[in-house]
Amino acid sequence: MTCKTTLLKKCDQLSGEFSGAFADLGTFLPLVLGLIALNHFSPQGIFMGFGLFALFTAFYYRRPIPVQPMKVIAALVIAQGLTPGMLQASGMMMGVILLILAFSGAINWMAKQLSPAVSIGIQLAIGIQLMWMGAQMMSQTWIIGLGAFALLFCSRFLPLRYLAMPLVIILGMLWQYNSGSPFIEESALLSTQASVQSSMHSQLWSLSWPTLSEWSSAAVLLVLPQLALTLTNAVIATSAMAKEKFPHEKDKFSPRRLATSSGLANLLLTPFGATAMCHGAGGLAVQHHFGARGIWAPVIFGSSCLLIAFSWGESVAWLLGLIPLAILGSLLSIAGLQLAWSKRLLDGKPFCIFVILSTAAICLLLNTAAGLAVGVLLEMGRRHWRIFSDLKG
Repeated sequence: MTCKTTLLKKCDQLSGEFSGAFADLGTFLPLVLGLIALNHFSPQGIFMGFGLFALFTAFYYRRPIPVQPMKVIAALVIAQGLTPGMLQASGMMMGVILLILAFSGAINWMAKQLSPAVSIGIQLAIGIQLMWMGAQMMSQTWIIGLGAFALLFCSRFLPLRYLAMPLVIILGMLWQYNSGSPFIEESALLSTQASVQSSMHSQLWSLSWPTLSEWSSAAVLLVLPQLALTLTNAVIATSAMAKEKFPHEKDKFSPRRLATSSGLANLLLTPFGATAMCHGAGGLAVQHHFGARGIWAPVIFGSSCLLIAFSWGESVAWLLGLIPLAILGSLLSIAGLQLAWSKRLLDGKPFCIFVILSTAAICLLLNTAAGLAVGVLLEMGRRHWRIFSDLKG
């Protein structure tokens, strides 16, 4: 291998790590900016939490395991205007629950009850939901959104494919700057319309403790709706996908380890102003798609979050607000597409495909917990039928 070939390979790897580091902004940025601008939460506390969690994740897994806001909790807090104390309480309760499930071994038992078909069905449903949310975010400027999506989708066939994502973001920011249009959030996820830039003033970094009423309200309104999605997508589905992407390190990505890292992060960081956080199969899919393979993607992302936390001001808020919503929507749609697609949809056995589609349909029509239950029941029925057939034979 010549020096030139080696250099090109190193540059390609580095560009992949950099692109992968920011590939999940479609999920991350709208929720984080919504919490800061619409609910007036501390930007320093939120970005510090993500920075420390990402750096811990980088050195704990040494692979691009993503760090995301807990989507249900963040969306409900934004949409209903809930207090920082409720967000804080929900994060700490989720942390305790995840640690109990991890150290009791219950999370590994739950993972064993899921066949690959059930897991793929859940991923398919979540992927479709992400694509739908991404499409809604692109709806205000379809030309920008679809153009960005097409470039990102086709980038896999280009020589410098990992440079497509930062190029799309930079071009989008230049277009936003020249057009003078503000960042307006109109996605179904946040279900509100507001200018983010106009309310992003520097806020004091204050510590507080949830009241008794905030604890009880958070348990009912936030923790229960979030729990099923966290256990399936952030722990079990992420574990399955990580083992698929990095098959030689399967033990490193057990559901127990993922539940432990998420649990510790929430329990230790939310008291200092961080939002509820988790891992996510969609984030892993899109980061891997854009070239993240090792430790550097989460290190770059975490370091950037810490830099934003300690240098927060109106200039930083203005710069983040320049990223068009349509660009974020295209990133979110790519993440959903990567998560939803599986070869099992084409080459799986008929009953396997039936379980996948049934699980996904119930997840979409009702909720993730119901889809999980239906998928497990179908697999249990198949196993009992096999036993009955063998005995009869």
